[in-house]
Amino acid sequence: MTVTTITPSAPKVGIVSLGCPKALVDSERIITRLRAEGYQIAPDYAGADLVLVNTCGFLDSARDESLEAIGEAIEANGKVIVTGCLGAEPDVIERAHPKVLAITGPHQYEDVMAAVHTHLTPPHNPHLDLVPEAGLRLTPRHYAYLKISEGCNNRCSFCIIPKLRGDLASRPIHHVLTEAEQLVRAGVKELLVISQDTSAYGLDVGYKPETWRGTEYQTRFLDLAKGLGSLGVWTRMHYVYPYPHVDQVIPLMAEGLITPYLDIPFQHASANVLKAMKRPAKQDRVLERIQQWRRDVPELAIRSTFIVGFPGETEEDFEILLDFVREAKIDRAGCFKYENVAHADSRTLPGHVDEAVKEERWHRFMQVQAEVSAARAEAQIGSVQDVIIDGAGDEAGIMIGRTKADAPEVDAVVYLENAMHLKPGDIVPVEIDGADDYDLYGRPA
Repeated sequence: MTVTTITPSAPKVGIVSLGCPKALVDSERIITRLRAEGYQIAPDYAGADLVLVNTCGFLDSARDESLEAIGEAIEANGKVIVTGCLGAEPDVIERAHPKVLAITGPHQYEDVMAAVHTHLTPPHNPHLDLVPEAGLRLTPRHYAYLKISEGCNNRCSFCIIPKLRGDLASRPIHHVLTEAEQLVRAGVKELLVISQDTSAYGLDVGYKPETWRGTEYQTRFLDLAKGLGSLGVWTRMHYVYPYPHVDQVIPLMAEGLITPYLDIPFQHASANVLKAMKRPAKQDRVLERIQQWRRDVPELAIRSTFIVGFPGETEEDFEILLDFVREAKIDRAGCFKYENVAHADSRTLPGHVDEAVKEERWHRFMQVQAEVSAARAEAQIGSVQDVIIDGAGDEAGIMIGRTKADAPEVDAVVYLENAMHLKPGDIVPVEIDGADDYDLYGRPA
């Protein structure tokens, strides 16, 4: 007699990840935990036994998108757990979607796993799956986001992140550097350092020293840069407030240890608007410091974000902002029209700007930024740039990559001809022979 053993398939969890790269890292950690326990990750609603929606709650538009995504998941699957920033306001979610099974806040991994266990029993086979040492990621294999802290100590009037994610909580530096080392061993060629306030790293723990690779590193921005710079990959710094000690990292860029790229969320340039925003870091020497940075590292690229139409912003304030973008030669910029975010202190400020004025200023800002970016792109023609390959383009025979001046998904790209022999993660010298307002065109040198 033949006995057939039926092995039950592993339970499957679908993941919907919304919001910023920090939320993406949260999703990756959750997926790693799920896979380590034997759960499978479903590619669609139909194949999932349960759906986890990682939400964003920073702007009202993001909240609406999150609520819409939750509703879509409930309609398509029926079994939904919600986590992330909007999860910090469970009443909002419950009113809109009372059928949600469970709600947890941001970076509450244990609570997420407890909710999954409650509604989807894990398989009891510890040998079912092996999880790689670097964990499982939602980004391509050749780059990875490296989260160094949670929360923020700043109290910008337009921002509710501290209310959602709490005060600054820095990860021990030896944990961060060990994770980075594991990622590099797994094939990562580019590390994107993220947090709410990267340059404040370690402030909450008194810059506590830890040992990594037999050397003592303080839990602070400069030592983090030194440690990451020793790994021999592109290391890109995001969300860096321009505190004075940021100047100390510029020499590491000049030496080629850190990628010459700074993502600094200036938000505005007018002293009046910055005061109303309650922005940290003194702005009175920022332009002078940027010019010095560029003298020390001519290839330095600066990305930033700005808000137009903030309550009380006058035409004069707006012109100051445009002049700053021109003089600082901001290489890449995102611009947002001010939104009255629920629970933000800025809602009660006087002098709210008319929507039509916001729209007009946004278009003027984007025009100026396009001119600055186009001038920078044109200056690259004839140069040879190191380019990291991301993959094939939409047009036949074209590969897409990025220079050191461009982060994935948010910045410009390089369109390459005669490069189909290259694969994602390759870093090659490329001769730039064309440009438009933002993107570059070239071929392997």
